Amino acid sequence: MKSVKVSDYMARKLVTFSPETNVVEAMTLLLKHKISGAPVVDGSGALVGVLSEVDVMEIVVQDSYYDESMGIVADYMQTKVDVVSPEDDIYSLSRRFHQEHRRRFPVVKNGRLVGQISRRDVLRAAQDFLTNKKGR
Repeated sequence: MKSVKVSDYMARKLVTFSPETNVVEAMTLLLKHKISGAPVVDGSGALVGVLSEVDVMEIVVQDSYYDESMGIVADYMQTKVDVVSPEDDIYSLSRRFHQEHRRRFPVVKNGRLVGQISRRDVLRAAQDFLTNKKGR
């Protein structure tokens, strides 16, 4: 297969949160957009974390026990985030998806979030390759 870059298939328009986003607002956006998580970026566009539906569920559990205010995204987001480059080869990345059981990776260039690549994006790339191969 020919080399295909992550940038050729990554999503560029993303739902993102700021660290100061209210958790209830974040939960509402996850549900509205039918997504399981979203990147958290600071004012300069740098990726500072990810908030997933699992993180939000933990908040709901804590709130039910302690009856506390739910707080902001920065209090609950995951700050250790594995990222990929837009220049990475999408087929090599498919191995990481398989080995690490990931659904998606944020795409970062020069410290700034520029997109996100998912397993479905890799499958679209493979389908395009196979369709083009048959058409020859």
